[in-house]
Amino acid sequence: MARSASAAKNMRKDARRHLRIRSQIRTLRTAMRRVREAGSAEEGAEAMKVAQSLLDRAGRKRLVHPNTADRIKSRLAARIRERS
Repeated sequence: MARSASAAKNMRKDARRHLRIRSQIRTLRTAMRRVREAGSAEEGAEAMKVAQSLLDRAGRKRLVHPNTADRIKSRLAARIRERS
């Protein structure tokens, strides 16, 4: 439990941030799953556009480390190249 008013406020802020970040991460994971589960190379390319944009934004906003975002994009692109 928080010992001071500022600590209590920080806990409230953290809880709100956690909900927002959890939602963003869920959206990101869904986009990556759509790339992996795409049936054809064309579907994969379309899903990759969405996932790439979300990963770039997540890296800029430090939701994930920028290098991690780049690595994930590279691996997803490699999967699409295998299909074509």
